[in-house]
Amino acid sequence: MTIAATTQAGSTPQQREHATTIFEKGAPGRRAFRAPALDVPPVDGLIPAALRRAEGPRLPEAAEPEIVRHYVNLSKRNFDLDSGFYPLGSCTMKHNPRLHERVAALPGHSRLHPLQAPRRAQGALELMYNLQEALAEIAGLPHVSLQPSAGSHGELAGVLLTRAYHADRGEERTKVLTPDSAHGTNPATVTMAGYEVVKVALDAAGGVDLDDLRAKTDDSVACLMLTNPSTLGIFDPNVEEMARVVHDVGATLYYDGANLNAIMGYSRPGDMGFDIVHFNLHKTFTQPHGGGGPGAGPIAVSDRIEPYLPRPQVVRRAPSNGGPPVYDLDEERPKSIGKLRGFQGNYGVFVRTYAYIRSLGAAGLKDVAEVAVLNANYVLARLRAEVGDRLPLAFGERCMHEFVLSGGPMKKELGIRTLDLAKRLLDHGMHPPTVYFPLVVEEALLVEPTETETRETLDAFVDAIVAIIAEAEEDPEIARNAPYGTPVRRLDEAGAAKRPRVRQSL
Repeated sequence: MTIAATTQAGSTPQQREHATTIFEKGAPGRRAFRAPALDVPPVDGLIPAALRRAEGPRLPEAAEPEIVRHYVNLSKRNFDLDSGFYPLGSCTMKHNPRLHERVAALPGHSRLHPLQAPRRAQGALELMYNLQEALAEIAGLPHVSLQPSAGSHGELAGVLLTRAYHADRGEERTKVLTPDSAHGTNPATVTMAGYEVVKVALDAAGGVDLDDLRAKTDDSVACLMLTNPSTLGIFDPNVEEMARVVHDVGATLYYDGANLNAIMGYSRPGDMGFDIVHFNLHKTFTQPHGGGGPGAGPIAVSDRIEPYLPRPQVVRRAPSNGGPPVYDLDEERPKSIGKLRGFQGNYGVFVRTYAYIRSLGAAGLKDVAEVAVLNANYVLARLRAEVGDRLPLAFGERCMHEFVLSGGPMKKELGIRTLDLAKRLLDHGMHPPTVYFPLVVEEALLVEPTETETRETLDAFVDAIVAIIAEAEEDPEIARNAPYGTPVRRLDEAGAAKRPRVRQSL
């Protein structure tokens, strides 16, 4: 930056831009676009008097260039995957290929109205049907519904399918088992579906404690929800025994597919004995996600669960008179749990996922799993060699696609918490890993480098952590007060959580 770019007050034009609100930039009468006067006569009484504003909303009045600069500068305050490394454990934040964005933006995809009749949307329905078939092959289960809008929505669908399955058999079951290392959405989903959550303990290796599982599994159990590999980054070798225990009492086995990218092409949940699987298309299959979506959480199920799938189901019907197959929406599903959302799902996400699968092919999907596991173990090996005494691995010796470190020794010996380390990483231009989850690990740091990062990026991440710990050995206050280079400094999280809500007047 040149000296001329710095004002006498010591701030740059960019800093002044960040410090000025859109209200301060505006002035009365300024407009980005001036609409013509309405030629529709006003009608009084449409809105009850009690719901009308006493005065108009205090909105900023600004010209279009100022509005554009306002939103562009807001976007620059966010950290995103295109800006830097994003090793957010359990969330699989990896590169989103631009080719897939271009395909999804083609007019035939982006301009197709969701209420279009099936006979006029044959291309879209064919793509959705082919995606169902591909996901079925990846999961090792024959039937797929694309409707759920996210992983948590897929979970809910899976538990509702379980409820429908048992109800159809005349069974009253009340409990769903979840391991201590389960995603936080699992117990929330179980509660929403009307079941009681029963926690299953972990063994010393971080897997499900089989003795505890056997003790808690009886004919009151509807389902066991399992993530394998787990959020601890460990593949549980006892999964087939768990399937036997659960199936012996007539319960279902549900697979949380958030970590599917670790095993894709190598093993399939259906082959392990799972009845229901959900996919995070916005994780495993490179969808943009965060900020509320859109996402997609399709489910794959076994034959015994298929009758209860949401309706309508995308189906392919046999051709007539030698013509091509016809794709349709099957509404005639008498045992279905019903419709889970409006229309058929987030279609643009389906297009991107299908493009990803077709681009890579079977061999490429297997490569994804290989490199994801390789990258995670490379980062883990370097960290254990250089700061393993401060940040030891929580469980096991190796990991799958992600791993959990414990910041307990670092906190005790250096006086800095995992949160401090995470905040200081922001000053190194990297998004922090997930902190304080899973809850079974003291001062947890959950790292997932993904398969799309280079060795140089992984080395830079390790070097940053090593540098932060070395810095803390000299002066822990630096990390305790980080970050320093972000638009907003560290917030008082406890104070923000307790801040009273102020009701805006109408």
